Amino acid sequence: MSFKKLGLSDELLSAIQEKGYSEATPVQRKTIPYIIQGLDILAGAQTGTGKTAAFALPILDKLQKSESKRRRVRALVLTPTRELASQVADSFRDYGSNLRFKTAVLYGGVSIKTQKDKLRMGVDIVVATPGRLLDHLSQKTVDLSEIEVFVLDEGDRMLDMGFIIDIKRIIKFLPYKRQNLLFSATFPKEIRSLASKLLSSPKEIQISSQNSTAEKVKQLVYPVDRARKKELLIHCIQEEKWFQALVFTKTKRGADKLTKVLNKQRINANAIHGDKTQAARTRALKSFKDGAIQVLVATDVAARGIDINLLPYVVNFDLPLVPEDYIHRIGRTARAGKEGTAISLVCADDFNLLSGIERLLNFRIPREEIEGFETTQHLNTTNLESNNNQRKKPHNKNKNLRKRVSDNKKSPWRKKKESDNKKTPWRNKKKSDNKKTPWKKKKRI
Repeated sequence: MSFKKLGLSDELLSAIQEKGYSEATPVQRKTIPYIIQGLDILAGAQTGTGKTAAFALPILDKLQKSESKRRRVRALVLTPTRELASQVADSFRDYGSNLRFKTAVLYGGVSIKTQKDKLRMGVDIVVATPGRLLDHLSQKTVDLSEIEVFVLDEGDRMLDMGFIIDIKRIIKFLPYKRQNLLFSATFPKEIRSLASKLLSSPKEIQISSQNSTAEKVKQLVYPVDRARKKELLIHCIQEEKWFQALVFTKTKRGADKLTKVLNKQRINANAIHGDKTQAARTRALKSFKDGAIQVLVATDVAARGIDINLLPYVVNFDLPLVPEDYIHRIGRTARAGKEGTAISLVCADDFNLLSGIERLLNFRIPREEIEGFETTQHLNTTNLESNNNQRKKPHNKNKNLRKRVSDNKKSPWRKKKESDNKKTPWRNKKKSDNKKTPWKKKKRI
């Protein structure tokens, strides 16, 4: 569907065309009309499906239709990380390039003074992380009393990172009458609970099945011994000529160590994680986007908001501890309708983590052994496909067999019970006689 059919203003359509987009994605087609109508939204959409534009465009359209000379904060977007906040703010600025609205992005790791100065000059849209926004609220440098639209982006990740208390505190500063939009890649129970309290009669939109991954992501598992993971990664980067590969590690220290190993092998790499300053993270991300570095090694939190349309490879050097994080990780590739590859380096010790991911996805990720890196320990398989398609019928047949066997045995068992009942009084009498006899003798004595 063309953006022209969604009822957006000419200024927005012009900005969309300048960005090179013509057709709306499924999440945009379904959500934009409802948001323009002023309805609350609960949308399930993975990263890379165009969900930022799905709320940015109708919010700008709504603000444009009720534009006033007095500038105040009218829209608030909360994101879990600095990188995602920066990306969302850039989207508002790009799509609103033909409009007079101003956007401020508020996150930690940088000077709060610069942010205060921008807020003092007046803004219409605020994109923020919860912690820094609470800092501004405590210092009364931002006023949220006239918010018209409140967006909670990547709600599942917000809860994973423990922001629920901060979110509830922020909501208290918002007006009662407002439009609420909640976007989440997955719908755990906690998200449902939050949605029931935050949203009023929402339109629920599920672009793909829950806990599913982007359709154009090719997923593979490379079995490898733990001691040879780094060696295999280097081999793949060099021999298969991977360029612009985003590699995920479990820890910050692991990211730094892996980066040093790659650089020693003349593979230009940099790390991005929570211990890095915001300036260092921004530089590393810009270098990666510009193609100045070949590999970006990241932790889960730091990688949120990395938006590269042509990112070809995502590599799980370490599998995530939380299965849902796998969906978020591989969502960094195959964005905006492009194709991508997600590869997981898995050793035998990682089987439980892999099993959890495959059960969440409800299918088994294909294994592919690399020549020269055959494993000494066999990697087990969950075999989910055969369980779903082949074992259900035998299971039902076994149930019927059990019933038939039990039915056949019921009749003789009942007869036996009846015969036992007949014998029981005789046996009881015999036992009681034996017990009573010595008692009577004692009494007589």
